Amino acid sequence: MPFDDFKSVLFPTYAKPDLDFVRGIGAELETSDGRRYLDFIGGIAVNCLGHAHPALTAALKGQADKLWHLSNMFAVPGQRELAARYCQHSFADAAFFTNSGTEAVECALKAARRFHHVNGEPQRTEIISFEGAFHGRSYGAMNAAANPRYLEGFGPKLPGYVQCPFGDLSTLEQLIQQQTAAVIVEPIQGEGGVRPLDASTLTELRSLCSAKGVLLIYDEVQCGAGRTGKLFAHQWADHTEPDIMALAKGIGGGFPFGLCLARQDVADSMTFGTHGTTYGGNALAVAVGHAVLDVLLEPGFLEHVQTLHSHFVDSLRRLGDAVPDIELEVRGRGLLIGVKSTLPNTDIRNAARDRELLVGVAGDNVVRMAPPLNISTRDIDRAVTILHRAFLDVRQGISE
Repeated sequence: MPFDDFKSVLFPTYAKPDLDFVRGIGAELETSDGRRYLDFIGGIAVNCLGHAHPALTAALKGQADKLWHLSNMFAVPGQRELAARYCQHSFADAAFFTNSGTEAVECALKAARRFHHVNGEPQRTEIISFEGAFHGRSYGAMNAAANPRYLEGFGPKLPGYVQCPFGDLSTLEQLIQQQTAAVIVEPIQGEGGVRPLDASTLTELRSLCSAKGVLLIYDEVQCGAGRTGKLFAHQWADHTEPDIMALAKGIGGGFPFGLCLARQDVADSMTFGTHGTTYGGNALAVAVGHAVLDVLLEPGFLEHVQTLHSHFVDSLRRLGDAVPDIELEVRGRGLLIGVKSTLPNTDIRNAARDRELLVGVAGDNVVRMAPPLNISTRDIDRAVTILHRAFLDVRQGISE
């Protein structure tokens, strides 16, 4: 059946280009007709080690010959060990495995409310988030972020969610009341335009939550797993440890995998029967998760991501000098990079794709890029060259 004939059998929730990718290797994707594209979307910051990484494929194939799935009614091979490794390298004392970032966020929201309930403050149910946030597509996560575009048509807003201007701690302090359970924040907003909170803001946020007796939840679904050159993005600042953290995307390297980390007293509030998952942290996911973490923790790996960041950002800024009539702002940390310009971001994305570079778009008219953490400087230079041509293509198209 021709490619076009398949379109009507899927929900029309994505505007997919007519590209039929059949294989990937490293930072490249290949179509059925042999065209090769440089992939700087990375499955939306998921393929942290690129396509077909040998350690990940070996882990998956090795586990597939043994055991796929048990459910969490039984001990899953390697699950406790992987939880212990993440706790060892973070603030956390306990973990709950999920399939996705949305589910990790839902677990975090439930755990925050349940913690206060167990500790004699059942009125503390309100969750405060920041404008521009994205926490997932489930009903609870959508309401936490409260993006009107995502909420439209899905009935009334859920009670118990309040939004604060991005990074505005003065307003946040006023919003925190006796009914507040937690504040949820992305240390770097991905969907919102690759907007980082600076180190001092994160430190002050931690202090404010502690002083007010509310839990601090980090959504590091996109900016965790080494994406910024630290294992977790909040580790760029001192004294910023959360009480709960949601992870996903990169921790599975392309295999569906999520994780909710928490300090012990928060985890202990989630008693028998309060939460569950059928697939979360199954044997296949855990095997791949171990392999991903092995690579991320190799000596010098994350430091090299920081070096790549400097090279990438310097190259993009020189690109701005090369097209001075186009105002250009470079954002982000590590290999989560945003470029804001005076040209429409969707036009830049499309022009880059026409030249066989895949980039994404985000809020605030930003072109968003999340290449593999093991990308080469040669591929970074190649991407910047294509972006330069894409900017010129779009500028010329507008002037005509």
